[in-house]
Amino acid sequence: MFDKMSQLVGLAKLVPRIQEESQRLQQRVGQLVAEGDAGAGLVRVRVNGRLEIQACQVSDEALELNDREMLEDLIKAATNQAIQKVRQLVAEETSKMMSNLGVPPGMLPPGMGLPGLF
Repeated sequence: MFDKMSQLVGLAKLVPRIQEESQRLQQRVGQLVAEGDAGAGLVRVRVNGRLEIQACQVSDEALELNDREMLEDLIKAATNQAIQKVRQLVAEETSKMMSNLGVPPGMLPPGMGLPGLF
């Protein structure tokens, strides 16, 4: 119990530095990009670290299939894959930042607003 309390006191001293690093991380997050694809490349979606879709490409072959429902499913699958990948990248960046600050995993108080913790 006292060990946790001393960790919290140490963390409190780091708050200004954590906030500064968090702002830098927010900038880097916007530059992270991941791509998802579905249907063996029939649909490709690119998403940034802010979960904004940067691009959606549908191949000519997918359009020639004339199957609206399948195309919708492929777009959804590619988008979800890209989101999952970029969330992982953001979580890794956040973890690196916290490790560099010497913050043990699980010690970050709720509401710090750090990316990767959604």
